[in-house]
Amino acid sequence: MSYFVLLALIAGLWWWNTHRAPDSISETEARKLLGVRAGADASEIRAAHHRLIARVHPDAGGSAALAARVNAARDLLVRKLEQSPPG
Repeated sequence: MSYFVLLALIAGLWWWNTHRAPDSISETEARKLLGVRAGADASEIRAAHHRLIARVHPDAGGSAALAARVNAARDLLVRKLEQSPPG
């Protein structure tokens, strides 16, 4: 009986760890992860994301955690661009 409880606990912890939201990422970390410069526009950010996600996506042999981090980096940088005033 205690083996089943332990197994259920391990399975629950694994599920929680793989399905939670990715940790927050700083703008500097996002730029470094995607390999884009500080003045990169949205198309450069999306192109860098596209190249990187093709290599780290779980369907390509990567990990879900890394793919989530790459997506979070793209989302953060694009959101920052959309919030900044033009000019």
